[in-house]
Amino acid sequence: MMQWNLEQRTTKISQLQRDEYDLLIIGGGITGAGILLDAVSRGLKVLLVEKNDFASGTSSRSTKLIHGGLRYLKQLEVKIVRETGQERAIAYKNAPHLVLPEKMLLPIQKGGTYGRFTTSIALKVYDWLAGVKGEDKRKMLSKEQTLQEEPLLNPDHLKGSGFYSEYRTDDARLTLEIIKTAVSRGGDALNYLKVEGLIYDEKGSVNGATLHDLLSGNEYELKAKQVINATGPWSDEIREMDKSMNNKRLHLTKGVHIVFDHGRFPLNHSVYFDVKGGRMVFAIPRGKVTYVGTTDTNYHQQKDNPEVTLEDVNYLLDAANNMFPSLGLKINDVKSSWAGLRPLIHEDGKSPSELSRKDEVFLSKTGLITIAGGKLTGYRLMAKKVVDEVAQRLGIDKKCTTDQIKINGFPEQGLATELAKKMSSDEDLIGYLIHNYGQQSVDLTGLDQDLILAEAKFAIQNEMCLNCYDFFVRRTGRMYFDIDSVRTSKDKVGKLFATHYNWSEDQLKKELNRVDEEITKRSVFK
Repeated sequence: MMQWNLEQRTTKISQLQRDEYDLLIIGGGITGAGILLDAVSRGLKVLLVEKNDFASGTSSRSTKLIHGGLRYLKQLEVKIVRETGQERAIAYKNAPHLVLPEKMLLPIQKGGTYGRFTTSIALKVYDWLAGVKGEDKRKMLSKEQTLQEEPLLNPDHLKGSGFYSEYRTDDARLTLEIIKTAVSRGGDALNYLKVEGLIYDEKGSVNGATLHDLLSGNEYELKAKQVINATGPWSDEIREMDKSMNNKRLHLTKGVHIVFDHGRFPLNHSVYFDVKGGRMVFAIPRGKVTYVGTTDTNYHQQKDNPEVTLEDVNYLLDAANNMFPSLGLKINDVKSSWAGLRPLIHEDGKSPSELSRKDEVFLSKTGLITIAGGKLTGYRLMAKKVVDEVAQRLGIDKKCTTDQIKINGFPEQGLATELAKKMSSDEDLIGYLIHNYGQQSVDLTGLDQDLILAEAKFAIQNEMCLNCYDFFVRRTGRMYFDIDSVRTSKDKVGKLFATHYNWSEDQLKKELNRVDEEITKRSVFK
């Protein structure tokens, strides 16, 4: 089992002044993680720094689907659909514990976005572009067949449906495991290390950064031959620091998701459906819960922790109740929520939903490389694009091989049987462990008989988890998908962290207050 924890972080930070890297990556989201793995696999000495926790921005706040983007066919963005469709297959091949097949229903309604003919053609093209084969290919269902698959659907305007395949993931855990894969291959990654400024040589070329350690308060100067800005919604801030803003800028939009107990919203399959205004929304069952999203509204406020408003929640409740009227969902049924920001490339005259999700690379005169835009599914290709640029600059011939690299935790054959013998035959529990930790589940279950304490110990020892807030939000996703377990376990988890990190009583109280504030923020709306 790979050890990756505070001790290693402290040792690495003490060496920063003496080290010179081939590449410094600013941003610990999934794009930065992909760049780190790609660059390390080509033999580069690489450091990734993140000002907060890994995946704390957009990369833990998406719809959590590895999908090809059916809606982009409507915008005739065929290249995006083809590339991301192919990337789905690669992601599943290399991380089957984190990327799970998910059947999706696309209801056909009178007056809806897609008619039966256009749905059939669109899904057939979608499957063809993505290389879908066998039983995963789309099927067209009658109204009766659709209601048999999903009885909760509104029958009034239903004409039938398309039934096709997508993939679901935990975006934060996928990001983290990609980083861990890169670290195991010699890469370096440090959280809570903020870039305060960029450093330039006598020719005006960027060759490093001033870093501020948010844990100790210390500052360091790090030298690197190349610097990549992969900070998502914060990309323009780094470009402004570099004085390299041009006529292209980011256009931030907010996407909100709300979570229900599965017993209150008992879907059999994920459903992708029309809402008023021409948008489409997902309803996705996930273990004990079902979540609905997303909104798509312009955003100009603080970026670190965008708010879920009462207006956002009511919009999604209306959407869900129109499609599933028998449920009569109310605001008190919402267990949790999250909001994320999409860093889109601005285009004059276009609404949020019309803006392209394509990625773009900005090359500064100083040598700074910025990657912005894009989709979760396309992270590997985005990484390849910028590492190809770095490799060309450094004269490195080695090509990208990340399509062949198994992601940390890749499960060995017979893992479920091994876990059943070791702990219990609880299929839900075994599924939870495998789909969060993969092969690492075997080591995790030996740390404590209490599952959540075992997870906390594992996160501290192996996942650079420095506080219980990060543990509940990103290492486990419990703040979103099992918020009641956060309420009941936060005190014992906090005590475990306090003991390990030698927190004072005041520090422990502060940490638990932060968790309480997040519980309120996720479940109480104004």
